Amino acid sequence: MFSVSGCFSETYAEARAKFCGAAAQAGGALRSWLNPKARGPNGETLYLDTARFGPADAANMLVLIAGTHGVEGHCGSGAEIAWMRSGGPAKLPPGTGALLIHALNPYGFAWTRRVTEDNVDLNRNFVDHDKGYPANDGYLAIADAVLPTDWDEASKAETDRVFAAYAQKHGAFGLQSAISGGQYTHPDGIFFGGTSPSWSNRTIRAIAREELSRAKRVGIIDFHTGLGPFGHGELICAVSPAARSFARAKAWYGDEMTSPEGGTSTSAVVVGVMTDAFPQELPDAEVTPVALEYGTYPVPEVLNAVRADNWLHHRGDPGSARGRALKADMKERFFPAGDKWREMVWARADQTIGWALKGMTRG
Repeated sequence: MFSVSGCFSETYAEARAKFCGAAAQAGGALRSWLNPKARGPNGETLYLDTARFGPADAANMLVLIAGTHGVEGHCGSGAEIAWMRSGGPAKLPPGTGALLIHALNPYGFAWTRRVTEDNVDLNRNFVDHDKGYPANDGYLAIADAVLPTDWDEASKAETDRVFAAYAQKHGAFGLQSAISGGQYTHPDGIFFGGTSPSWSNRTIRAIAREELSRAKRVGIIDFHTGLGPFGHGELICAVSPAARSFARAKAWYGDEMTSPEGGTSTSAVVVGVMTDAFPQELPDAEVTPVALEYGTYPVPEVLNAVRADNWLHHRGDPGSARGRALKADMKERFFPAGDKWREMVWARADQTIGWALKGMTRG
């Protein structure tokens, strides 16, 4: 028996070593992409790695993605490594392969941040940058409170006042949507979608074309953390309920699946999500994406950690004692310590992977 907890890592460097080792042990084909724009906190080089299993011409491809939101890569990495160490590659059905994408956003993973080296939220970056950006008037109304000048009791009280007034008018979920729905006006803010495709955006598109062009059916599981009850893995389908891929996902996952547009998810409706790239790059394949979102702590605590991390990198000192404390809090909010949460992550991941493989092989 393998140790589930031992599949998870405390740092990006540890996670990368474990991932590459597990992939080699399981007979996977490894490829690496160097991020030329960023280094880790200790000056280390940063890589996005992939491991591929199964026949080169597999009609069905399972795709597991870790680290879209960097710090959340601790979770996805652990699930990927657990799948490999538990014999997942050897149990793939005939005609089925798997592509594991590790540290899609290696900068965020290494620095304990959700965002990329450009302060971009990858799950808001996959819009058409040649067209006008979606408006978020709610964010405009609270932007100064999101990123205060100082991080102290006075600024906290002012932020609480602004947020409470907004929630009083628009509801708690309205406040969450204003903050997290995505914005394209404040490059120093949170949930910023960017003004051009990021390095990770361009790289994942190239990987999709190179690794998945022969597949007829592609089932994607993108690992995330931070929303929902502690340890619960919510299956979120972020496509329109009118889309064919939504109906397929519903057939695969049943009532376990939720929809932001349908109002059944803990997630706000967001635009420019990363998994949109796959049907765009693979127009001849049936692409069925879901996000597997694991709950950690109450949403206000999680959002406060994101705001604190954003303030730290724009107006504070990450190397200071306060910086280290804020970093430790950020990590805990997205990657809770202890074996219980990690075991819950793997149990749900194993279940979800099973559903995806069954759905694909049913045709």
